[in-house]
Amino acid sequence: MAHAQRRIWLCADDYGISLAVNAGIRELIARGRLNAVSVMTAAAHLDSIEAVALDELNFGRKRAALGLHVTLTAPFAPLSEGFAPLLNGQFLPLNKMMRAAIARRLNGEKLAHEVAAQIRAFVALFGRPPDFIDGHQHIHLFPQLRDAVLKVATHAAPGAWVRQCGRPRAAKRQHIRKELLLDVLSLGFRRKARRLGVATNPAFAGAYNFKSDFARTFPRFLAGLPDGGLIMCHPGFVDAELKRLDPITGQREKEFTYFNSEDFPRALAEHGVALAQAD
Repeated sequence: MAHAQRRIWLCADDYGISLAVNAGIRELIARGRLNAVSVMTAAAHLDSIEAVALDELNFGRKRAALGLHVTLTAPFAPLSEGFAPLLNGQFLPLNKMMRAAIARRLNGEKLAHEVAAQIRAFVALFGRPPDFIDGHQHIHLFPQLRDAVLKVATHAAPGAWVRQCGRPRAAKRQHIRKELLLDVLSLGFRRKARRLGVATNPAFAGAYNFKSDFARTFPRFLAGLPDGGLIMCHPGFVDAELKRLDPITGQREKEFTYFNSEDFPRALAEHGVALAQAD
């Protein structure tokens, strides 16, 4: 077995989106197959019971870093009063929110109030600020939205690092449209984070075509990922609530199956990688 030279973060997104997803994520943490979780405080299935069930996994020994998954797109609704624009009481869909952000038609103060409200909800549930911050559907990378997230992070979660989604140089030979877009958006995001003194992860992986074979796709995320790099994933079980809220359904169970299998630690060992210890 190759000696593990690089320590990485494997982060399960969307804790709170449904009870079935929550259960799958907790099972993988208990098995030592994940070391970070991104929590949606704007989702309906993150209450005190689900928060305690997650936090209990860190009692005695911290198994997973807990972060805030800033949520600013439909079908979710804001936690703050007076947020706008809304559509049928919910945030705008992803494409409309992206276009509004690029055109700079959003209200920066209202965005900041909403991000702050989601951080306060995290603190109320877990008794401490998040270890890191990222965004559902990568929305935190876009203009105006990134300004709000980084600004609020500096005072509401000063010890947190914030996810940037630029790939390691070795991975940029693959010209996948979504990954190229994340690379470009992350350039400006990293510059702004540096100016504000906000830490970011050194590299990112995990974006892929959800129709792909995940067991064949995952090992390529490890190629060239530096020490401290982050891989995003979406494991979990499927229930009716997940089907109602999110298009990523059956693929979550495929990711769960892979991480729960012996193929996963074997791939880490073959690439000289281990999961970082959450402090």
